[in-house]
Amino acid sequence: MSYDHRRTRRLFTGLVAGLGIAASALADEPLKTCFLYSNPIGESGWTYQHELARKELVAAVGNKITTKFVENIAEGPDAERVIRNFVQEGCKVIFTPSFGFMEPTVKVARQAPNVIFLNGSGYKTASNLGVYNARYYEGRYLEGVLAGAMSKKGVVGYVGAFPIPEVLQGLNAFAQGMRSVNPNAQIKLIWVNAWYDPGKERDAASTLMKLGVDVMAYATSGVSIVTTAEEKGVYTLGYYSDVSKFGPKTNLTSIMHTWGPYYVKVIEDVLAGRWKSGNVVGGLREGMIRMAPLNAAVPADVRERFVRAERDLIEGKLHPFAGPVIDQDGKERVPAGKVLSVEELNSMNYLVQGIDGTVPKK
Repeated sequence: MSYDHRRTRRLFTGLVAGLGIAASALADEPLKTCFLYSNPIGESGWTYQHELARKELVAAVGNKITTKFVENIAEGPDAERVIRNFVQEGCKVIFTPSFGFMEPTVKVARQAPNVIFLNGSGYKTASNLGVYNARYYEGRYLEGVLAGAMSKKGVVGYVGAFPIPEVLQGLNAFAQGMRSVNPNAQIKLIWVNAWYDPGKERDAASTLMKLGVDVMAYATSGVSIVTTAEEKGVYTLGYYSDVSKFGPKTNLTSIMHTWGPYYVKVIEDVLAGRWKSGNVVGGLREGMIRMAPLNAAVPADVRERFVRAERDLIEGKLHPFAGPVIDQDGKERVPAGKVLSVEELNSMNYLVQGIDGTVPKK
């Protein structure tokens, strides 16, 4: 990138006068950009994908920035401590990609107005705090199509992390996709109340297989479910990363999170003094999620159905929550001819028909 700090600063000085955020971004020294990760980076999963994006950012922007990351930090007071340390160490842009980091990020952002914060999967914004997320439920719908077509028993397992709207969106979209090809299929649901806990994930997978499922999906960040299912010959549908190397015979596909282009865009905007707070959401169309290649076990007719659904989602001809959407109690949540609104998606607190499980009470 042929960006020249000094020339840009002259061009934008008049525009950014009095705006501490932009002015700090135009300083001569490299922009210190810091990342807070909730899990170990590992070889796959949520944190791994963000770390890939950080590396992609460094490769794209070069010496215009320096980066730092801290991994495996619990959501809560410890996260606030690390975010404050970032500020004290001179970080000018701080990414906190976890829903559980939202409140500590908001708290520190109020006290550090000259620092830009980006919280992944949260929803609270401020003049120096933006949020970003993806329409993961689009990929979930496609995985549901595969589950419905590939399950011989019509009994599919699903391991939930926490019952927040984002996870419920994915679970419900999965059910909608599954029942679009197999209206009688059922999902056996287990919550593990963790984003990353290999032991709990392995136990949940074993329990689901004892209940007779022959396909499994999950919302956690480990690979225990994939490896456990591979040993038993049970199909899985991956999340966050392409996990085919952990289940070469049984993993049918994965939803891959691809944050790199977004991170590059954010930093380019900050360096140019044009960054503004907002809520950025992308899906298949924008490339924020992609589907990993289908396993050789997927037959041609199912592949064609999958590809057709993927194309329709990208082109806006298909929406996972187009009515009628009926919940577990038989209540119509979305009538025919309507689509669930963004506000309704963001407050989702119910399960749709076809799911054998409950939403835990807080």
